[in-house]
Amino acid sequence: MSFRSLLCAFFLVSAVPAFGQADTIKVGAYVLSVHDINFHDKEYTARFWLWFIYNNPKYDFTKQLDMPTAKGYEQSPPIADSLDGKAWVMMKMKATMKEKWNVQDFPFDQQHLSMQIENTQYDVGSMVFQADEAGSKFSPTEAIDGWNIRNFKVSVGTNEYKTGFGDSRPGRNPQTFSSFLIEMDLQRDALGLFMKIFLGMYIAFLIAMISFAPKPWEHEPRFGLPVGGLFAAVGNKYIIDSLLPESSTFTLVDSLHTLTFFAIFSILLVSAICLRLYDAGKKEKCIRVNKIGSRLILFIYLLANLIFVGTAVFN
Repeated sequence: MSFRSLLCAFFLVSAVPAFGQADTIKVGAYVLSVHDINFHDKEYTARFWLWFIYNNPKYDFTKQLDMPTAKGYEQSPPIADSLDGKAWVMMKMKATMKEKWNVQDFPFDQQHLSMQIENTQYDVGSMVFQADEAGSKFSPTEAIDGWNIRNFKVSVGTNEYKTGFGDSRPGRNPQTFSSFLIEMDLQRDALGLFMKIFLGMYIAFLIAMISFAPKPWEHEPRFGLPVGGLFAAVGNKYIIDSLLPESSTFTLVDSLHTLTFFAIFSILLVSAICLRLYDAGKKEKCIRVNKIGSRLILFIYLLANLIFVGTAVFN
């Protein structure tokens, strides 16, 4: 083979990837607000501007756009223009997003939100996204009530579908699409919310503790007050559970209420032991058990609360 043939072959081989190279689409987002955060229905709503800068006129992002993790979304009529000889399309989005909330440490929880955007028609062999990191921001004037925004960022990735969507041609199963990701971490201002949702539970415990004030052989207040406190604590838990999604894990809410239930049960148990001692004629021992029991229950309850809450705050 001559030198000229080798040179031609080299240029042909070098040129092959260029013909199959995917188009690069620059994508950016400006998040206006995140609101209607709903733990029970596992969703939230986001409003944001979205823009695309590209060369190929075959792309129509008003019809080829998809958000796989959204329950539904709306887009405004696009604003089309050109920038440095490239097509520039911008639209305003409103999306209701599905979210698997992490309520392990509620109300001291931190949440990670992620919105994923894809083109429904062209896979990574034809088109890939490039994130406009410099231009993508979160509006500082639209703060999320009760939350602080941390680690806002945009990035790109891929989403693989384990199907060819009916396309039986070789290499079409599975299919991989380029995706644009909008991510942020939310950290809750939790102290005020903690006091509001757990105040009823703590009052129920204090009502039960008041039963130690009467003499151990006074039946009605010794047993009536703790039982009333127990019903109040159970009602408080039902109210909080109605705000949260179902969870198979033992959360901070479960831990604090279970601790309160056992504390009230312990109060009833001490009262029963004291009554039994009094009926056996052991009045001094009855009073001593009542005194030690009340202090021990209060100490353990306060210490366990500090441990549970401290672990959640600094987790």
